[in-house]
Amino acid sequence: MMRVRTLLVGLGLLMALSAAQESTTQPIPFSHKTHAATGAKCVDCHAINKPGFTAGFPPEAACMGCHLTIKKDSPAIQKLAEYYKKKQPVPWVVVYQVPDFVWFSHDLHYREAHIQCEECHGPVAQRDVITKEKPTTMNACVACHEQHKASTDCGVCHDIH
Repeated sequence: MMRVRTLLVGLGLLMALSAAQESTTQPIPFSHKTHAATGAKCVDCHAINKPGFTAGFPPEAACMGCHLTIKKDSPAIQKLAEYYKKKQPVPWVVVYQVPDFVWFSHDLHYREAHIQCEECHGPVAQRDVITKEKPTTMNACVACHEQHKASTDCGVCHDIH
């Protein structure tokens, strides 16, 4: 019986790890590594507007600022240009997400606590394809709060009223 339980626990951990590393197919291939090599920083493209619940996706016009001339014949850039011409946002697939019952502010973490994007999202600037490398679980958040000596009071992240 103990062997079966150990096997099931191991299988559960393996499934959780593979789900965390699962690759998400985006509507347009995008390499953060290539763009970071130009000197672009995360917040150059992913604006954090107050209250900062999301770090938004860049507007297509921002992408086209460079891609009107750079790689304009690439099928991926042509697809991007179509979204731009139609004034439609690219339907990017969100890779990192916290549950709706969690209050999380990128603004507070990045601008006020000076937490770098890589701490939660992993070394994105080194990746051609983004996968969920780090968990967004309560345990991971509490461990980070403890590491940075931030409050772990329930009301900090959850509306308990």
